[in-house]
Amino acid sequence: MTAEAPAPGGEPKKHARSLLAEHPAFRLFWCARTASALSFQMQAVAVGWQIYELTHSTFQLGMVGLAQFLPMVLLTLPAGHAADRYNRTITAGTSTAIQGLAIVGMAFASHAHRLTPAGIFAAVAFIGAAKAFERPAASALMPNLVPEKLVPQGIALSSAAMQTAFVIGPAVGGILYGWGAAVTYAAAAGLALLAAALTFMIRQERSARPKEPPTLASVFSGIHFIRRSPIILGSISLDLFAVLLGGATALLPAYARDILHIGATGLGALRAAPAVGSLLMSFILAHRPLAGNVGRKMFAAVFSFGVATVIFGLSRWVALSFVALFLMGASDMVSVVVRSSLVQLQTPDAMRGRVSAVNSLFIGTSNQLGEFESGITASLFGTVPATVLGGLGTIVVCGLWMRFFPALVAFDRLQPAPKAS
Repeated sequence: MTAEAPAPGGEPKKHARSLLAEHPAFRLFWCARTASALSFQMQAVAVGWQIYELTHSTFQLGMVGLAQFLPMVLLTLPAGHAADRYNRTITAGTSTAIQGLAIVGMAFASHAHRLTPAGIFAAVAFIGAAKAFERPAASALMPNLVPEKLVPQGIALSSAAMQTAFVIGPAVGGILYGWGAAVTYAAAAGLALLAAALTFMIRQERSARPKEPPTLASVFSGIHFIRRSPIILGSISLDLFAVLLGGATALLPAYARDILHIGATGLGALRAAPAVGSLLMSFILAHRPLAGNVGRKMFAAVFSFGVATVIFGLSRWVALSFVALFLMGASDMVSVVVRSSLVQLQTPDAMRGRVSAVNSLFIGTSNQLGEFESGITASLFGTVPATVLGGLGTIVVCGLWMRFFPALVAFDRLQPAPKAS
């Protein structure tokens, strides 16, 4: 495989900068994704802190992840087919609007002091169901908004926007929580509804693919496509198991309150630290794309993620904890860009919704189910042992996947898949 060589004078940098200025549809998409990510991060801070305040239980923190994950599992395949059969703009916008309305309900219930743990779990599950439809539709929509040769830059810029939101969202959410959970929920709801409005305004620059009838075979075709592509399968499954074992996000409230003693505002800063690392790495990759040895660089990043997780788990020094989380975010972004580029560039547009849906399931599994796993292991072994064991598990998975997927280790350069004749 070969990648398009950078032109003299930094052509990739020029392309990355010009996308927002020259493609209005992509600009709307970029702003909508940023607002949606801000909403999700602010809501996550409020949910995590409120659940822990109400229950003082790491197990309940893990249950939040499970409540988000189960609807995603049940709806992933239908959502992917919907993204390929129906208008992706309407599907993504409607799903985002539903999330905003659910968060409005959480704001009112919290303001009235009627939001119980059970109510939070129900709302989070409802939001997770809407997310199941939003993610594949939005992911499959993006390549239709820019010329195909600029899709990798679009992915990098979108990742940078998301990570910017991940930096700002948790910090703002933690600050707003000082005035009460209802304030944080209200702000998150407003951003979600703004994201929906911006999404509805998007007009695709390239026409959508023909609609495929809803048969059982077509619904499962995304899974079959990934199974036939060991490089895509290896990259997304590596991310799944690495973050499933190594993700410490669900335990951050426990670290902020009981181990580092930095409170709700400190929790927002902890949640922002990985995003700062991801943001910096996404800008680096936007202007200096991975030029070669992509597979080896991805495995090196996953290994670094595991090491940084172990360091964070053992740290009692706030500054070191922030550095470890920063490195976790920077390492994870390399995996994100490689995986996303493979999914978008190697998949025909007519199947992008279904393949993106399966990819979203892997992401959701590694994040939401990873939070559940972290909560369970923390309740059994303690917060610190659970985090350290998770980081060591990530390192082991990295070694095993290098053996199971040699084609991914040898994968050299990213490029669009050849057009079908």
